[in-house]
Amino acid sequence: MSNLQLAKQIVAIADERKALDPVVLDIRDLTIVTDYFVLLTGTSRPHVLSIADSIREELAEENICPAQREADHDARWILLDYGGVVVHIFQPETRSFYNLERLWNNAKQVRLDAII
Repeated sequence: MSNLQLAKQIVAIADERKALDPVVLDIRDLTIVTDYFVLLTGTSRPHVLSIADSIREELAEENICPAQREADHDARWILLDYGGVVVHIFQPETRSFYNLERLWNNAKQVRLDAII
């Protein structure tokens, strides 16, 4: 599976959990760290945790596991690192504060209308 296909699959899984405002940023031309950022919003701590757990569980069924998982105590921001795809799941205030879309404004946004 390509990294783009993985990013789209992650968005589809998150959509099943009612994640808000999905954005996939293609950052291949901007950094060597990863190819894509997937940005998602959950409405609360339990919602963010549920989105993250669903992504991890469904991908684990395909033997795709994150190299790393980071989260703050209140689950305001959870990061799942799948190598070529890094998933950021935020609560609304945290997403607005860090505004990764602005920080990575030179990145191309991947169209999602075909998957959600």
